[in-house]
Amino acid sequence: MNSEGRAAGGAAGETGSMAGTVAGAGVSTTDISTANPPSSDASALSELRATEPSEGKTVGTLYGVGVGPGDPELITVKAYRMIRECPVVAYPKKRKGGKSYAHEIVELYVNPDEKEMLGLIFPMTKDPVVLEREWGKTVEACWEALKQGKDVAFVTEGDPNLYSTFIHLARLMRELHPEVPISSIPGISSVLGAAAALDIHLADGDEQVGIIPATADKEAMRQAIEHHDTIVFIKVAKVLDPMLELLDEMGLGGKASVVTKVTSPYELVWRDARELKGQELEYLSLMVVSK
Repeated sequence: MNSEGRAAGGAAGETGSMAGTVAGAGVSTTDISTANPPSSDASALSELRATEPSEGKTVGTLYGVGVGPGDPELITVKAYRMIRECPVVAYPKKRKGGKSYAHEIVELYVNPDEKEMLGLIFPMTKDPVVLEREWGKTVEACWEALKQGKDVAFVTEGDPNLYSTFIHLARLMRELHPEVPISSIPGISSVLGAAAALDIHLADGDEQVGIIPATADKEAMRQAIEHHDTIVFIKVAKVLDPMLELLDEMGLGGKASVVTKVTSPYELVWRDARELKGQELEYLSLMVVSK
């Protein structure tokens, strides 16, 4: 299997080596925390502070904070500020140990000993009973901090409003505890990271781009391809071979590329997705079809 491996800043490994990547690239928490606001204009400063955590509140605010697709340097200044200022940082926790990209990135910029770190487990099942029970636990874990007036920053890979666990968390929080203010901080999506990794444009002029969850519904996938100039298929790992077969049928076999763990130290790129036929992919993989 021929692939291109690219490490962000040349680093690989767990959190410690990722920290070295950031420092080696000339970006440090000191650099960011001492940076001046983009403008001294009063209105610009007011906008910057619009979502600033506040003290003395009866109920805390739940923030969905996008920390980018994997490269720790792709966190925004506002996201950095929010995770520094919120007393509670919630993050997706893996059942089998190890850390998510979001968790790794956060630990580069905050001292976990100075924060209330709240690891949340999200069930990977379709069982409605299990889903209701586990999601209820997740919401209540956040609520315990929020009802004490503590702001909670829930960090998520990519953007909190694009195929993110934060979407369902926010929806349930509104249903169960409607008094909780909820806000989101945009982040750089893996879709944009893939375009950069492949050195392609997603859309120009009147071109249309689709971001589509890949499924086994062949006709739906065909229509998605037919109706867009560029298609980014997320969650493609589980249906990789059927997607490759469909693209061959449509005469587009050579128009698809795949990126795994985009922008992270573990990123892999296949410019010709046909090389992957019969192979297994990591869950964090996406396919870009550019006609």
